[in-house]
Amino acid sequence: MSDVASSNARPGPPLWLLAELTYRCPLHCVFCYNPVDYAEQGNELSTEDWMRVLRQGRELGAVQCGLSGGEPLVRDDLELIVAEAHRLGYYTNLLTSGVGLTPARAASLKAAGLDHVQLSFQDSTREMNDFLSHTKTFELKNRVAQTIKDQGWPMVMNVVIHRLNIDHIDRIIGMAAEFGAEYIELANTQYYSWAYLNRDHLLPTHEQLRRAEAITDEWRKKLEGRMRIFFVAPDYHEGKPKKCVNGWGSMFLTVTPDGTALPCHTAKMLPGLAFPNVREQGLREIWFDSEGFNRYRGTGWMKEPCASCEHKEQDLGGCRCQAYLIANDPEAADPVCVKSPHHGKVLEAVARAESGAAQLTEHPLVFRDPVQSRRLASAAVRSG
Repeated sequence: MSDVASSNARPGPPLWLLAELTYRCPLHCVFCYNPVDYAEQGNELSTEDWMRVLRQGRELGAVQCGLSGGEPLVRDDLELIVAEAHRLGYYTNLLTSGVGLTPARAASLKAAGLDHVQLSFQDSTREMNDFLSHTKTFELKNRVAQTIKDQGWPMVMNVVIHRLNIDHIDRIIGMAAEFGAEYIELANTQYYSWAYLNRDHLLPTHEQLRRAEAITDEWRKKLEGRMRIFFVAPDYHEGKPKKCVNGWGSMFLTVTPDGTALPCHTAKMLPGLAFPNVREQGLREIWFDSEGFNRYRGTGWMKEPCASCEHKEQDLGGCRCQAYLIANDPEAADPVCVKSPHHGKVLEAVARAESGAAQLTEHPLVFRDPVQSRRLASAAVRSG
């Protein structure tokens, strides 16, 4: 075990196992968190591989299992994976665009023991929903919302919020109420992967955020006791870093489609780290002993200004991927923090949004698709 890891207490178990079953997806969202080079990733794990991962995860102490992608419904063995997770005692959550969730498929997943479905929308209008996903899926999502209710699952909606849809937040929440949603997550865009490529188009202004928060508070009062509304505050405008998935390697373990195990779903971008693969190592060894999971655990790895900061135990230095993307240094203080020497780069991005310069960018929106992914991967190889 590394010297950095040995300076911190032994971690508890990974309570949340995120099984990214595939990067295949019928949608082409401009804010997708899948790696920009996803089309160049290795072969997907087999059914047997996933069964082994699920068993090892439970033995390690994981209690919740998220099934995501891409679009997990493109896997023909999804029911088998759900059934095994249910047999092992996981609480299972399917994160889906809704494409492929027919009434018959929903019934078979319910019979397999699926506990929970989180349905994503891009917007409350057909035009913007279909534009942002580059598909015609708005009407389908409306039908799927009813299918979820028909199966007795909690109606949970997720909407990624950004400059292009934040002014529709009143209608978005109203739509969730009409569906009878018990919960809606309004998740301000986190600028990694495809969202980072499109940041100039997606970053909202302070005034947009102020109005959105005020409208959200009004709806909370109106719907108290009927629907929970969770508004994920944006990093760039707050000046305060957030714990990376509640702390690097503290409770969250992702397994990607090719079997790479990660402490957060975007960590594979970080240079100089070797992340293990479940085809070659067991989850216990990966969680406790691998260099990738130990590198940024706790606070022993920190340098200034984080090392002497009074908030270091609360935010654990913020996001390592954000530090790498903005400061080109994964050990730097998260640049969204006002104490970071790189905070000026965040302020510059926000200033461009405030001035409207983002609308004049020379770079068009980049939609997630395999052709773009291979082009970006090729460009990265040439530049490297």
